[in-house]
Amino acid sequence: MKILVVDDDALAGELTGAVLEDAGYEVVLATNAMEAMEALDDAPAEAPVALIVSDMHMPMISGIELFQTLRDQAVMIPFVLLTGDDPRVLHQSEPRLDACLLKDPTLEETLPGVLTRVLTQAGR
Repeated sequence: MKILVVDDDALAGELTGAVLEDAGYEVVLATNAMEAMEALDDAPAEAPVALIVSDMHMPMISGIELFQTLRDQAVMIPFVLLTGDDPRVLHQSEPRLDACLLKDPTLEETLPGVLTRVLTQAGR
């Protein structure tokens, strides 16, 4: 199953990707929203992106703006937002998010389980 990881901090994106690869996912990395959109367009029909994990704070287009743009285009791929801010506040401001997690030292342990839950709820 293919997961798109979007993070302007290349090291953070690679670390998130490594956690997901260890959990058995195929990972595609993007360093900004435009690269993410290109990766979605380039994904073959037989191996589409099943879920997006995005950092919140990125230059030009934030993670939440990426999510809103995708939803406005009727792209309904499950979306998990990672943030250094209070995730409850962000999730309240955009309740359509599938999940919003705090970027903290426990992320390595919590992220795979959250992805499993989100994918199950989405029927994937």
